[in-house]
Amino acid sequence: MIEGLIILIPNLVLALIVFALFWFGAIAIRTLVKRLTRRYRHARNLGLVLGRLSQGVTILIGLFVALSIVIPTFKAGDLVQLLGISGVAIGFAFRDILQNFLAGILILLTEPFQMDDQIVFKDFEGTVENIQTRATTIRTYDGRRIVIPNSELFTNSVTVNTAFENRRLQYDIGIGYGDDIDRAKELIMEAMQGVDGVLRDPAPDVLVMELAESTVNIRARWWVQPPRRADVLDMRDKVLTAIKNKLTANGIDMPFPTQQILFHDQTEETDGDRARQREGWPAGNKEVPKPRSIGGSLRKLAEMRAQRDGNGSHRDENPDRPHTADDN
Repeated sequence: MIEGLIILIPNLVLALIVFALFWFGAIAIRTLVKRLTRRYRHARNLGLVLGRLSQGVTILIGLFVALSIVIPTFKAGDLVQLLGISGVAIGFAFRDILQNFLAGILILLTEPFQMDDQIVFKDFEGTVENIQTRATTIRTYDGRRIVIPNSELFTNSVTVNTAFENRRLQYDIGIGYGDDIDRAKELIMEAMQGVDGVLRDPAPDVLVMELAESTVNIRARWWVQPPRRADVLDMRDKVLTAIKNKLTANGIDMPFPTQQILFHDQTEETDGDRARQREGWPAGNKEVPKPRSIGGSLRKLAEMRAQRDGNGSHRDENPDRPHTADDN
């Protein structure tokens, strides 16, 4: 055994030297990858992940070479086979972790969103703080941190509010039915164009969207840059304030929701006759019953009750008293 160990000493020394060279080479590769991606702010996490992967692969190759030097009969295929069997067991045990890891790598490679982007995922909205290999953290606008597994981000829909330089905002303004629509559209356009920060290209526009119950709804649309949450809220406040002041100053009504109730008669003469029955507004020039006023309806009801009570009291007065000649 001692003679065999003495014989193996040169191989062990050589294997250690080779492994050390691979080790320092892996560190150098990792540093190089990080340095190449450091100048790109959005690729820092990707450089970190790629650096770690390249370092791990280089060290694994160095281990195979060192073992081949120490044990000449060793074949790399044997270790790969052993690692393959173990990898299946590890894969079942840590399926979720590996799934998140692979999803994180794909997110960093495809870059559907980047660092400092503002995203919306399900009920969460905020700014991307960090994209790790296991999870992505976002900072909400009210100062909270949300940790989202990468597998969910990769397999579900994500809204990226800052994907482009410009963003369009819109709001529906209700005017009265008696107001001039063209004049109201002109005033709304002037109000939007007078606000600093509203882009001229693409230009704002105004569209009639709905004839609602109480108002004619006009949609104002304008573009802002940059599309971050704070800027969006600030521009929304300025534009809506300008529109409201402009419409009010020029006599355009912005009514509250109202409801109209129509009273109609449904007497025995017209009850069931759809041609004469009054339901809301009269039907053209056809003959329809004329409606009573509320006061007239109440008086008619009082007369009917008085007549009914009068006939009943006359008929029921002293019903048990015998009939005599004086009654004639």
